[in-house]
Amino acid sequence: MASKQSVDTIIHATYIIPVIPRGTILKDHSIILDKGKILAILAQKECTNLYISDETHTLNDHVLMPGLINAHGHAAMSLFRGLADDLPLMEWLNDHIWPAEGKWVSKEFVYDGTQLAIAEMIKSGTSTFSDMYFFPETAAKAACEAGIRAQICCPILDFPTAWGSGPDEYIHKSLALIEKYRDNEQVRIALGPHAPYTVSDAPLTKIKDIAIEQGVPVQIHLHETQFEVNEAIENTGIRPIQRLKNLGLINHDIALQCVHMTALNDEDITTLMESQAHVIHCPESNLKLASGFCPTDKLIKSQINIALGTDGAASNNDLDMFSEMRTAALIAKPIAQNAAAFDSVTAIEVATINGAKALGIDNQTGSLEPGKSADMIAIDLNQLNTQPSYNLHSTIVYSVNAQQVKEHWVMGKQLLKHGKLINQSEQALLNTAKKWAEKIR
Repeated sequence: MASKQSVDTIIHATYIIPVIPRGTILKDHSIILDKGKILAILAQKECTNLYISDETHTLNDHVLMPGLINAHGHAAMSLFRGLADDLPLMEWLNDHIWPAEGKWVSKEFVYDGTQLAIAEMIKSGTSTFSDMYFFPETAAKAACEAGIRAQICCPILDFPTAWGSGPDEYIHKSLALIEKYRDNEQVRIALGPHAPYTVSDAPLTKIKDIAIEQGVPVQIHLHETQFEVNEAIENTGIRPIQRLKNLGLINHDIALQCVHMTALNDEDITTLMESQAHVIHCPESNLKLASGFCPTDKLIKSQINIALGTDGAASNNDLDMFSEMRTAALIAKPIAQNAAAFDSVTAIEVATINGAKALGIDNQTGSLEPGKSADMIAIDLNQLNTQPSYNLHSTIVYSVNAQQVKEHWVMGKQLLKHGKLINQSEQALLNTAKKWAEKIR
């Protein structure tokens, strides 16, 4: 009889949702992890015959699935949570958020706020996050220390901020970060021009050239409100999407991540489809700021990749991707006037593999497949709100709450065990958050 193969970790679970193949549910299966990757997924009986490990988890009444991918946010803004609520976007930005940032944002602010956000995301099932904020080098450091996967978007604007004097300095610093993290599996650097109304043509053209030369993604807030689109037409004669297309930012050679996208017409959708741009849908932030509704059903029918983001905690006010998934599914239905729009299988894909595609890392994460990184979460289904369960995809989207995430692995390393953080001190994070609140208040 052949000897059993020794591996790093074996996880037995009542259910596994691998995401690929689409709609698959595996019952009484095991995932075998070795050297940070998924070695195999097979029936528990077969696993017991083939593999042995010093670390074995038996997760009865749990479902294993890929870690969620939060494709857009501003992590450090967790320290501004609830600072300026119930206000429209431009008043929220101009009268409250930008003045607060001018007064408080520093490397220390970004480090502490990002650590707070990462802990919240790990506890609520997010394995990968995309961040666009000042001092991106500090956010990258925080992500590396915590063990979470990240896309760090370097902010680029026309005007001075705490991070630099203007677009030339922002771009120079961005290039240095791209070089520093070029071969880093955990952190990927992207360019983050804030929005068409805060970045002029010359910097956008430079960003286009760098994105093509360096092979890095670009993330931008785009068509966030109808007001933004109307103002652009009044000032330039064209819609923002057309302007970006004219400048060469919207084309096949650039992995463009378009955030919000609430004010779209059929021509805009055709442009996105032809360029294979990605849409990052932030439904709860859009609702809270009354920014509008992203036409997700139309985008899906046009075969445009949609990912999901929470936006920052200052406009959400949490980083809970389960809540975001549910909201995205619910609001899509009345917009499309179709209860079958954005079904539960699609919602899970949008929060996992579609996010990985948007970030250009779907060869590493976003689904549970042999050879991919072991980025996954275990959800406890033995709770009043998730029993009985007749359709597991539906249960996850419409019933699960984030507190049911009990185990969490990123790149094979466990970051959450029995609902408790492993690499971070929750009490220390709470104390730090309260100290910042006292200063800012």
